[in-house]
Amino acid sequence: MARTSLTREEILAAAGALVRQHGPAALTMRKLAAELGTAVTSIYWHVGNRESLLDALVERTVEELGEIRPRGRTPAARVLSVARALRRELRARPHLIAMVHERGLTDRMFLPAQQALVHEVHAAGLRGARAARAVRAVQFQVVGHVLIERNRERAPVQSPAEEDLWHPSTAEQDPALARALAGAVDQDRLFTDSVRALVAGLFADPGAQEADPGGGEADPDA
Repeated sequence: MARTSLTREEILAAAGALVRQHGPAALTMRKLAAELGTAVTSIYWHVGNRESLLDALVERTVEELGEIRPRGRTPAARVLSVARALRRELRARPHLIAMVHERGLTDRMFLPAQQALVHEVHAAGLRGARAARAVRAVQFQVVGHVLIERNRERAPVQSPAEEDLWHPSTAEQDPALARALAGAVDQDRLFTDSVRALVAGLFADPGAQEADPGGGEADPDA
């Protein structure tokens, strides 16, 4: 028996779940109606045609990425919390993020997270171009890490694999290092360590960072 009541939010939630699980191609009005136990005409009445539904899903995704809230007692801890939340959201909805990108709304989607980072780098004493570099460095670190994670997950089976490549002779006679590099990657810990190290450098003494205002590489012989 078809449902007699249905809300736009319920439709968007169900449509979003289908896209997250199977990608945009799996989202048809008939399949969505079947998931919701309603008639296709009811879906059209609430959200319009399929393209209108996809547009609404994109807007919903942009809004959800704007709900990231910093947590922690220090600016560095709060920046880490924003980075973790952003990574979690990007990993949870790759198909929806791709749709946002295809519609040219990526910059708008990242704006709330960037604004949260701006507040925290200001709290840490950074201003101007240095603050902007810090915000972008954290954003790029998050996005780059997510892309690498996704690439590793989708990569074909490697032969030889990492466990076959690393041994003391290839690790400069450091057996513990060889065992660690041959083992599974703890992505959560690696991400946390990398962001903490990045933020520590960004929040360091401004005198050292402003020595090269052009942003070029430091002279190794200096």
